[in-house]
Amino acid sequence: MPIEEIIAHGNAREMEKLFEKQEPIDIAHALEDATDDETTHFLSLVSDEHLANILEDAEPKERNRLVELLGNHRLLFIFPFMEKDDIVDILGEMEIGRQKSLMNLMKTEDRRIITDLLHYPPESAGGIMTTQYLALRNTMTVEEGFNTIRKIGPRTEQIETIYIVDDKKKLMGYVDLRDLLSASAGDLIAQYVETNVISVAPEADQEVAARLVSKYDLNSIPVVSNGIILGIITVDDIIDVIQQEHEEDMAQMAGASVEEDLSTPLATSVKLRLPWLLINLLTAFLASSIVNVFQSTIEQVVALSAIMTIISGMGGNAGSQTMSIIIRYLAKDGIDREDSRRQLVKEILNGVINGLINGFLTAIVVVVVYHNLFLGGIVILAMVGNMIIGGIFGLTIPIALKKIGFDPAIASSIFLTTATDTLGFFLLLGLAQLFMPLLMG
Repeated sequence: MPIEEIIAHGNAREMEKLFEKQEPIDIAHALEDATDDETTHFLSLVSDEHLANILEDAEPKERNRLVELLGNHRLLFIFPFMEKDDIVDILGEMEIGRQKSLMNLMKTEDRRIITDLLHYPPESAGGIMTTQYLALRNTMTVEEGFNTIRKIGPRTEQIETIYIVDDKKKLMGYVDLRDLLSASAGDLIAQYVETNVISVAPEADQEVAARLVSKYDLNSIPVVSNGIILGIITVDDIIDVIQQEHEEDMAQMAGASVEEDLSTPLATSVKLRLPWLLINLLTAFLASSIVNVFQSTIEQVVALSAIMTIISGMGGNAGSQTMSIIIRYLAKDGIDREDSRRQLVKEILNGVINGLINGFLTAIVVVVVYHNLFLGGIVILAMVGNMIIGGIFGLTIPIALKKIGFDPAIASSIFLTTATDTLGFFLLLGLAQLFMPLLMG
């Protein structure tokens, strides 16, 4: 029976078989197409543990819908099977009244942990960390350490990296599980501690944690405040962060919103898109005004109207290539002044070389079609100039946005297109007007 039919009409036995054959994330995706009545029927037949797995893997929008269909008492039975950071994500999306009601029903220790986690912004290191990690005292022997691991290991997200703390939870270092497996039972764990720990502050942005995990190839990274370990961020959460940030960057580069998807209502979609489209409209008027200034030039050499889009488009493409490299580099390591100078020289040289090659090929076509050798020469000069402009603006726009405190991906393409269209038109038409006697001769 197809998964959709099992969700809509299945019984408890069929549901159990479903989870033996399907991953929770695939079931979560299938639920997105189910009606509320079908979903309610599904929820009534699924065990708390299976439902916890679905809530952890579901997209935020679908997860919120499932939570809306579940009562508070059912959620309380589900939460023990979930990681604390995932519970915090669910509670953080709730209206305050229901959030307080649920927390009042929780055990005191769980309520304390979750209250602490809710204090951190959702996209901070503290907001995505989990408090379920392996920590051993530095005074323990290897045998005592393994006894502790057997007790608490099943409740932690990962056991490959074991953090070592003193009696005040101050982080001393970490031990790799493989090192302990080859150690003698009576040895002190302190003998095997690696003290060079890469950590992150709870207030740090989640992107900072993602960069550190990627740079140092970590399985997890501890979140530390005043030397005290508060929790850890695991690599699966880092992958989610990287994917989320990538989606945001791709949307923002086009002036769209990551909040919009295929199911977004029309009114909301218009509201999210319209501001950037209006900005784009204003910049289009700027480019149009340049064309209007040279209207008489275009009337005398009609071929210019066809060539303009080629020059502006190639400049925009060159700028987009540069911009994608710079945005990626800014997100990973940042760019200092010396890097900027070197890259600027490189972009100018790139513009000259690529502009000459593309300009020469375009000029051949122009000369063949319009039988005007001087027009071909103007095309080469305009192509070189606009590809240099594209490279310069592709470099400077993201850096400038970053410097004034904005995400460098925010609508960068709109500003770049404005520069390459406006200046590209100006270059081509200005050169044509300057050399008009040769063009008309």
